[in-house]
Amino acid sequence: MSQVVNDERATQGSWGGHLAKSVSGLVARHSSSLLLFMVLCVVVGVGAFMIGDLHTASVQVQKMYAGSVQGLRRIGELQYEAQETRRSTLYALTTNDSNLQVEYADQSREADKLVADGIAQYLAEERAPREIEVGKRLQRDWAAYLKVRDEVLASILEGSPRSIKEAVDLDLSGGVPSFDRVRQDLEEVKRLYDEQATEQRTLVDASSRRSVIRLMGVLVFTLMFASASVWAIQRSKMQNAMRLAKLQMDFVASVSHELRTPLAVISASAQNIADGVVDERKQLAKYGSVIRHHSRQLTELVNQILLFASTHEGRNRYVVRPLQVQEVIGAVLKNTQELAEEAGVAVEEHVDPKLPPVMGDFSAVSQCLQNLVVNAVKYGGTNPKIAIRAFGGNGEAGEEEVHISVEDHGIGIDAAELEQIFEPFYRSPVVTAAQIHGTGLGLPLAKSIAEAMHGRISVVSKVGVGSRFTLHLPAGKVEQTETPEAQRVGQS
Repeated sequence: MSQVVNDERATQGSWGGHLAKSVSGLVARHSSSLLLFMVLCVVVGVGAFMIGDLHTASVQVQKMYAGSVQGLRRIGELQYEAQETRRSTLYALTTNDSNLQVEYADQSREADKLVADGIAQYLAEERAPREIEVGKRLQRDWAAYLKVRDEVLASILEGSPRSIKEAVDLDLSGGVPSFDRVRQDLEEVKRLYDEQATEQRTLVDASSRRSVIRLMGVLVFTLMFASASVWAIQRSKMQNAMRLAKLQMDFVASVSHELRTPLAVISASAQNIADGVVDERKQLAKYGSVIRHHSRQLTELVNQILLFASTHEGRNRYVVRPLQVQEVIGAVLKNTQELAEEAGVAVEEHVDPKLPPVMGDFSAVSQCLQNLVVNAVKYGGTNPKIAIRAFGGNGEAGEEEVHISVEDHGIGIDAAELEQIFEPFYRSPVVTAAQIHGTGLGLPLAKSIAEAMHGRISVVSKVGVGSRFTLHLPAGKVEQTETPEAQRVGQS
């Protein structure tokens, strides 16, 4: 154990490289999901861009309406009230009825107050120097006209023929020119608003053209990106399908070899016995042992395939109950004793006597741990020694767990392959080149069982040093019984 721990510390120096490889593998395995996520991000970005562009155009239109259209409406009202002031004064000049003269004089004063307020509002809102200049001139000209108008109204209200004649003369000499200047000022203000509206409309038109061009560009880019993403997703799916097909072909070839060799040995042994080539008791026992050994291999191979198929399809139902770790390990060591002895592997066992029970199905947990032990024996290399340890620990969320580790000192696993070894049918090129036979189902099956028990499997390994697989199971209490969440297994 100390050697693997030291080797694990030694690998920390190359953690960055291993992390990069792991991330690359993760991206490769989830490329379709990442591309779909990127397409979603692009669509959201395009939507946000279009909303922002529409908002900008809306603000410009509102600004144009507030600055130009409403301004033109106010100037129209000013012109109307100014004409009312002038018209009421003329009515007062042309009537001989003193009551009407008073009424028209009051109407003129009411209208001129509205004009004065409108001019003050115009000066308060405008900011351009030219507009302020025109507004102040309009204010001065309007004040000058009101001065003449007040004198005309005063003469009219005296009521004498002479005063009426003086009022007419005063209006012709001073009122008409003053009001003409006011009318010209109002027309200039209106012209300024027209120019402003034209400029705003030009800006809005330009902004609209830019928005259309940008929108077309964004749509073209989105279409191209979406097409490229669909192509990449389809290509990734095709590559995954081809990779899966290759793995399945390798699996079929491996299983065929695993079946052919034991069958050939069994057939030859049975033929020798049937032909009477073997007649001594000692030789019969030897041949029987050979037949039993290869029959066991065939049985285990078929059981692994059937168990993986049922687990993958979610047909297994497990009864979860508290299990004593020592009993599980004892059952596994008993089942693998003959295999370990034939391989000359020494097995060390270290179990903490104070361990709490674990929650799981006895048969499933035993199968999971047995797969780890069989792999340790199979890939033990030239140092035929494995160690099984059981100890307490905490999970990733701090919950209480029981850890059962199986450690070997064999060929080890490259860091780039650590994520792939749990994929169905996967076998390392190093293992294939070394002609170490297998199906590639042992670890995927163990992982599926562990996850069905609400546990997991972790691994620490280094090439040429060895591997340590650890089964993490939730600690349980004796009073706990069947857990419905773990009744079905469908992971793979």
